[in-house]
Amino acid sequence: MADLALRRTLVQGRFTAPVRGVLFDIDETLVDLYRAMQEAMIAASRPLLPDFGAAEWDHFAALYMADAENYYDRYVAGEFTFAEQRGLRARAVFDHFGTPGFDARAEQDWIEDFERAQPHFIKAYADVVPVLDALDAAGIPYGAVSNNVHDYQRAKLDRAGLGRIGVLVGIDTVDAAKPDPRVFLEGCRLLGTRPAETLYVGDNYRVDALGSAEAGLQGVWLDRKGRGVPPGAAADGVCVVAGLGELGSWVAPAWPA
Repeated sequence: MADLALRRTLVQGRFTAPVRGVLFDIDETLVDLYRAMQEAMIAASRPLLPDFGAAEWDHFAALYMADAENYYDRYVAGEFTFAEQRGLRARAVFDHFGTPGFDARAEQDWIEDFERAQPHFIKAYADVVPVLDALDAAGIPYGAVSNNVHDYQRAKLDRAGLGRIGVLVGIDTVDAAKPDPRVFLEGCRLLGTRPAETLYVGDNYRVDALGSAEAGLQGVWLDRKGRGVPPGAAADGVCVVAGLGELGSWVAPAWPA
């Protein structure tokens, strides 16, 4: 209860300017990417690990998503292609389990199998559509800013039933990635809103919430996993919510509870 009260205090204390636009991160904010990736991993990996049960698959997915070598961030920085980072992350996990036969050909097959499977599991979180409905009702424009390329994320949003999100900034839109201020400011430009009157909501505290706040937006960290309010959140100019509904009437009177 104390943590919820602190989150509410941060929300109430933060929105001193009216919110005239909202930008969202996509993965783990609008779209349950972790679940989709886990299901796709199982589909692609089962031929190589036929005896795995639920606990082993959970461990497999956790290792892949932890990305200990930061291959995804290095892809964003231009060190690898998207397919290469995916293969490198898979290879690290298969090496961890000592899986035989995961050579270059098997890696390529795994990447292709994964890409075929993942779209079937892409879904929006349950609180997303009600929030978009409330924003539409209030006449507040919204969009998304993502650390992946535009077309890949456009297809993901469409697959998740979120085609109504028309404004989308990817890392190839302005040749920059979050937390670079340019990507957040491009989102504001496309919405037609001033940064100080634009909310940015994302699941990564440093990249999304703090990055957008430093760019002059109203930064919100979405803590779906209940990790707790980070020390210094108020001083950083960031508010913290556990779900999109917590933003409440500070954004739009019709916002769902």
